[in-house]
Amino acid sequence: MSDQPRTAIVTGASKGIGAAIAKRLASDGFRTIVNYASGAAEAQNVVAAIETAGGRAKAIGADVADAAAMRTLFDQAEAEFGPVDVLVNNAGILKTAPLAKVSDEEYRRQVAVNLTGAFNGMREGATRVRDGGRIINLSTSIIGNYLPAYGVYAATKAAVEAMTHVLAKELGARGITVNAVAPGPVATEMFLTGRSEELVRRAINDIPLGRLGRPDDIAGVVSFLASPESGWINGQVIKVNGGRN
Repeated sequence: MSDQPRTAIVTGASKGIGAAIAKRLASDGFRTIVNYASGAAEAQNVVAAIETAGGRAKAIGADVADAAAMRTLFDQAEAEFGPVDVLVNNAGILKTAPLAKVSDEEYRRQVAVNLTGAFNGMREGATRVRDGGRIINLSTSIIGNYLPAYGVYAATKAAVEAMTHVLAKELGARGITVNAVAPGPVATEMFLTGRSEELVRRAINDIPLGRLGRPDDIAGVVSFLASPESGWINGQVIKVNGGRN
């Protein structure tokens, strides 16, 4: 990537891992689009934090599961900051339940956000991210571990990984790398909500480094993948999980 001003879109960036990624990329010099679906106030707080630190950012609402909304997100990003150099498909939801107890609505919503949302981002990014840019998808370390109650979530993320590998080959001639980051348990609202202290302790006990991840742990890896130093890394899934699996 050149020394010209660079623009990054981070989906689902109003809180948790997405917010940490947006702040980190802004600190790296990217003009950052903080995408959100419903947390407008939280997204504005992320923008305010970035601007206070000397960066540039704008919050833009868009449901990633809506293909037209994804196109509009890119339109607005380009109008605000110019061509997009980095797309981080971070938006996702997690609802655990044994497969026999997954409702139709729970299934449809996870597929819509986690899979269709990432697909919409990759499809739009494939034609609108600048040559030499980066597409970075968020997966999960549950793949390979396959814990009970994570069937639908793991399935959506496995499909994202498959598309990551394929798109990396399709865009390689343009110098665009496509990779995925697969976090382990991270101390965010999405992971902690509904989990007892005992379940959290059991998760920690499974991690050789002896702690839950922090959003900044994931943001640091995304920052590297968005940098020129990662230019020879393509079509990879990087697990960031403290050695859990």
